[in-house]
Amino acid sequence: MNFQALETFNLNQQIGFAFKDAYITSIKAKQEKQEEATQNYVHPSISSKGKRFLDILGALVGLTFTGFVAIPIFVIMKIMDPGPLFFSQIRCGLNGKTFRIWKFRSMVKDAHKFKKFVKNEANGLIFKNENDPRVTKLGKFLRKTSLDEFPQFWNVLKGDMSLVGTRPPTVDEVVQYKPHHKARLRVKPGITGEWQANGRSTVLDFEEIVKMDVAYQHKWTLLYDVKLILKTVAVVVARKGAC
Repeated sequence: MNFQALETFNLNQQIGFAFKDAYITSIKAKQEKQEEATQNYVHPSISSKGKRFLDILGALVGLTFTGFVAIPIFVIMKIMDPGPLFFSQIRCGLNGKTFRIWKFRSMVKDAHKFKKFVKNEANGLIFKNENDPRVTKLGKFLRKTSLDEFPQFWNVLKGDMSLVGTRPPTVDEVVQYKPHHKARLRVKPGITGEWQANGRSTVLDFEEIVKMDVAYQHKWTLLYDVKLILKTVAVVVARKGAC
């Protein structure tokens, strides 16, 4: 009886292991399918002709205005803080594809060399300091009015960015992304977006920014883009939350 009981026990144990292995295999297969589906997913905003038309129209209007303000900014910059008019940096766009972003320079030359001496007041994979000493007097005005962002209309016209999207992250940030952070790369980065319109620099937690970016993707419609653009204009005019 003891020998038969032992055989029965071993058989049941083998059956249990077999079921366990089959269960684990099925779970892995589902995860692989989900990952494949995520990788192949194309957000509807990417193929929207209406959104692209709005981007081109907005970019042309924005670049016209940028041309007008560039001259006085250049003159004042040469007097107050001689150096290049523009600042450029490699950022990550749709699906992590890199591109060169353009802005009016708002910091001292070679500001990146002094970054290690500035305290990061934000949490997570984003750098913010409300009183960053690297920002020039003119730069403070440009940031407060968001004029420093206007050269990005060129990025929008080229198709690297959109008028509305997610905040364009740096390469250093993206290489540290966890899987759920990569969801923000499913749409083009924008000059404005959920974060800029509804929090701007007052939201200093990266995880909250990710949630806002993902929420934008779920709520996206062309009309919602227009709403965020108008809301951003109101925020800038009121000069709320910029730094």
